[in-house]
Formats: sequence, structure tokens, C-alpha cells
Amino acid sequence: MRLLRHRLHSDGPIRHAAVIEYELTDDRVTIADRWTYVWGARRRPFIHPLRSAGGSVLTCDAPDDHPWHHGLWFTIKFVNGENFWEEYDDYGVLRHVGPPEVHQQDGRLDVRGSLQWVRPDRSTVVLAEHRVLTHHELGADSYRIDLDTSLVPQVDVVFDRTPFTTWGGYGGLTLRGAPSWRDTRLLLSDGSEHQQIHGVPARWCDLRGLTDAGPAGVAMFDHPGNPRHPVPWYASTRADTYGDGWANFVNAAFLWDAPVTVAAGESLRMRHGVLVYGEALDRQAIDGAHEAYLSS
Repeated sequence: MRLLRHRLHSDGPIRHAAVIEYELTDDRVTIADRWTYVWGARRRPFIHPLRSAGGSVLTCDAPDDHPWHHGLWFTIKFVNGENFWEEYDDYGVLRHVGPPEVHQQDGRLDVRGSLQWVRPDRSTVVLAEHRVLTHHELGADSYRIDLDTSLVPQVDVVFDRTPFTTWGGYGGLTLRGAPSWRDTRLLLSDGSEHQQIHGVPARWCDLRGLTDAGPAGVAMFDHPGNPRHPVPWYASTRADTYGDGWANFVNAAFLWDAPVTVAAGESLRMRHGVLVYGEALDRQAIDGAHEAYLSS
């Protein structure tokens, strides 16, 4: 199956683009040559490549040091003690139930789909998920992807992580940046700059550096409706566990301090925004972008 769609959106608040194009195939959907969602991935869906406005690829898929890192993705380390993060030995997988639907209206484009979290036995479904990825064109050099996901356990579940020692604490929305994205630094919503972050709570975390096409940044927004908001962040521009070079890893680690328990049939909703931009934004500008995300 290969479908190409072109949709006009309203002029509304979007001033720099009259058309959002997308291409839906039998395993992926590509939005406006900005990002590709690999919905049919065998182990879990993910976004790669994620591109800057200049065309630079900002994500890395399956690096040698952590082959279970896939661009921009969402999963949880342990569900009732079973691994849904690393992809070796016994592990669970996330799979779409058929192709996602693509809808476009009022200057936004939604990719909507239902997923199943399948236990390591490859037959038992432990979670049902409804996922919406929304694309917003914001200007000549910026756009935003919103992830809105609802997890509905089929049995009582405990979401958990490996507690942090020299590593750990991770789970939830995660970015693994391209190693060619260099001289990066991390900025938190309190204005502090870092090369590594270990469990510091913040409303957002921004990763910015240089690409061959010029400066580029990705700011990840936490929503106040999420559990444990403001979320603890786990992030590194460089770290020994990633080898030499630029690791560019950012995780909204909502399980950092403790597990989360959800009863069968209840829904855990998680929302995040991911702003991709070119020219440097200061703290106040990213704060403003975060507020715009919350009001959209």
C-alpha cells in the first residue's frame, strides 16, 4: 500500500505554509519532509528521521552502543516486571493495530492509531494504547510534534524502571540525537545549563547544538496533567555509557523516583510537545513556546 495525500489547511495562525503534505505507506508515514513515523516497526513504533528546517537529521536509530534506541520514541522499561525497553533476551513489543489514520484540519495534521503492548510471550496483550501525533507548522524554521497517548491496562499493572545508580531511572518519551549534532548543551526551564542531567525536575528540557546545515534545537515539553509533573529529566550530551562522541540523549523520566500503579481498565494519559527549531531561542522564548503548546 502506498498513498500520497496533499491537504490544504486554513490560513489561520499558520503564516508560512499553505500545504501540509504527507505520505502513508505500508509501514510509515512522512509528514512534510520534516519527520517520519515508522508505525510498522517490528519492535516498537518510533520517529526517525526527525529533521531540522535545514534538512539535517537530528535523530539516531539503533546505534551500536544502544541498538534499542530508536530516534524519538515512547515506551516504559518494566510493565509488571517484564522488559519493554531493551531488545534482547525476553522483551515485550508495541505494535499498531493496522495503519494509523491521518486527519488534517485547521492548520494541524493528526496521525491517530491504536496499539497493543504485547508481552514477551508474543501473544498476550497487557496494555491497549491510543496514540495521537499532531504536527504543527510554526514558521519557516520551526515546527512542533505533540504526543498524546492513553494507556489502558488489561490487568492491574505496575510501571517501573531500573533505579538510578550510575545509569537508570529512564522510561517514557525519549530522544536519541544524531552523533553529528555536535557541541550540544542542555537547558532546563529554570535557566540552568548542563551536559548531564540526573533526575532534575523541570517543565521542559532543551537540547541545542550545531549541524552541518547550521544551528538546531529540540525542546521537549512536559504537560501539567502528566503524572509527576514537573517531570524529572535524565539526559546527556556525552556520557561514558554511550562511548565517544555526542550521545544527545533526553528522557522525560516520569518513573525516576518511584513506580506508578494503574488498575485494569483505568487510563493513564501522557502528553508531551516536541519543538524543533533553527535559530537559537533563549529561555524566555522557549517558555513562550511551552505556553503556546499548553494553549493549543
